[in-house]
Amino acid sequence: MTTMTDSSVREFKMPDVGEGLTEAEILKWYVQPGDTVTDGQVVCEVETAKAAVELPIPYDGVVRELHFPEGTTVDVGTSIIAVAVGDGAAAAAEPVQEAVAEEPKPEGRQPVLVGYGVSTSSTKRRPRKGAEAPAAAQTPAAAIQAELNGHGQAA
Repeated sequence: MTTMTDSSVREFKMPDVGEGLTEAEILKWYVQPGDTVTDGQVVCEVETAKAAVELPIPYDGVVRELHFPEGTTVDVGTSIIAVAVGDGAAAAAEPVQEAVAEEPKPEGRQPVLVGYGVSTSSTKRRPRKGAEAPAAAQTPAAAIQAELNGHGQAA
């Protein structure tokens, strides 16, 4: 999916986003040259014969070049974006960092290539079924229901 062309520039190739599809059209770029990208950040949206898909970048760095404009159909395996990584990214990112305001991180799920991703919000597990109050502390209706379900003793 990615190859090293220089010690500090990586090329991101158009992945096969569907079974056996050979090409995809670039619908929209979410980044421009000079933008800083992080691992998992969506950089573009592409459309295949089956669906429109957002593509996340698999590494951190600074966008050096977009190889194709929006609306271009690109073959799978063709490099679509060049990203400076490592020391080259740090040097290129310094001027960009001053101009970019810190955006708040969105709550909830982050976009990923497949599925809904990992939820960043904290969630609590519901209590186990066996963690109910003792049968003696239950209301008569609840005790009868528990007995019918096979969880209680006959009165």
